[in-house]
Amino acid sequence: MSINCVKAAAMGLIGALALSAGVATAQEAKTLDQLLGFVKQGQVTESKENAVREQRFAQDKASQAAELQRAQGERTRQEELSVQLEDSFEANELLVAAKQTQLKEKLGTLAELFGHLTSTAGDLSSNMEFSIVSAQYPGREVFLQDLIKKMSGSDKLPSIEEIEQVWYELNREMVESGKVVSFTTEVAKPNGDKVQQKVVRVGTFNAVTDEGKYLQFVSEKGTLEELARQPAGPFIGWARELAAATSGLNRFGVDPTGPSGGSFLAALINSPNLEERWHQGGTVGYAITVIGIFGILLAIYRLIVLASIGSKVNAQLKSAKANENNPLGRVLKIHEANPSMDTETLELKLSEGIMRETPKLESGLPLLKIIAAIAPLMGLLGTVTGMIVTFQAITIFGAGDPKAMAGGISTALVTTVQGLVVAIPVVLMYTLVSVRAQRIIHILNEQTTGIIAEHTEANLRK
Repeated sequence: MSINCVKAAAMGLIGALALSAGVATAQEAKTLDQLLGFVKQGQVTESKENAVREQRFAQDKASQAAELQRAQGERTRQEELSVQLEDSFEANELLVAAKQTQLKEKLGTLAELFGHLTSTAGDLSSNMEFSIVSAQYPGREVFLQDLIKKMSGSDKLPSIEEIEQVWYELNREMVESGKVVSFTTEVAKPNGDKVQQKVVRVGTFNAVTDEGKYLQFVSEKGTLEELARQPAGPFIGWARELAAATSGLNRFGVDPTGPSGGSFLAALINSPNLEERWHQGGTVGYAITVIGIFGILLAIYRLIVLASIGSKVNAQLKSAKANENNPLGRVLKIHEANPSMDTETLELKLSEGIMRETPKLESGLPLLKIIAAIAPLMGLLGTVTGMIVTFQAITIFGAGDPKAMAGGISTALVTTVQGLVVAIPVVLMYTLVSVRAQRIIHILNEQTTGIIAEHTEANLRK
């Protein structure tokens, strides 16, 4: 029993020693002698590994010390090099300052000349960038820009040929500004097509095609583009005649702001015409137009009717017999039908006849008066509505674009203009119609008064 216990303890000791020493064996110790052999073998192996490990540590320590010494030496060398470079930099600064002073002394008055040359080249390059002449002579500003870059440095000076080239370009721009020339170049159409077309250039102001279409020079692309919207009036015809002419004087619409980009022509052709202004009034504007047309037609109709009635009344004044085709004749017919009536009754009868004719003569006047009064109110309604829409847009998008805000206000005011345009002629027409009607009514009253006076005098004689 005790022997078995000893064997079990020995076997446990063998496992513990094997794990602690890191020895792996495929055989199992069966006796104590074998166990001692395994332990001794493990101690020998660990001793060898420790020796190798200590030797490696010593080698690493030596290499790290050598690396540290090398790094310290490199730092010392770099510090010495830095000192040398600083000394060299300071020396070069003094040398550069001396050379610059020497350069200024040698340049003398040439420095001022080169300054003016640089300024002139810059201005000329800017002008050429937007000049229509560049459509005929492209790439002129490239030379000037290269020259400016060259002169901006302190190590290069312009040559005599380059200075003469600047003088030549300056004179050519001046000479070309007074010429009317034709040449063939690429023209971009509003639909995007590009065609080779004959172009007539009028100085630095405008360029037109042989069809009379005005062109715009796009400096960013260096191309000529046909304006999507052409000037109204006779300008297209004048441009076509100029393109076809070979000599002599020809009328032509010149944009005075052409050399600076042609802003006047662009603003002029982009301004809405009368029809577009009318459409800007919207629904309210259309309603005002309908009312205005109706009022004017009504006034013209009443003027024609009253003119016809007036001619018949004038004919009746020259006739001794009453004719029922006119108001005066119908009033006189009352007297002819009642020759023996007493004066008071006849006066009442004649007044009744005049009152019967008056509404016919004044027909349409109340409606004209209403139209003249309501047209400005409708215009004001459209303006207020447009202003509300404009301020709502400002609330949403802000007031960062004054042009958009001014355009909205301008559109809103169109209805006010339309209302006034309708009201003013309608008031004038109302006045004319009213005067014509009152003239006929006055004749009726005058003739009636004369008839009553004659009738009264005849009764007194009896």
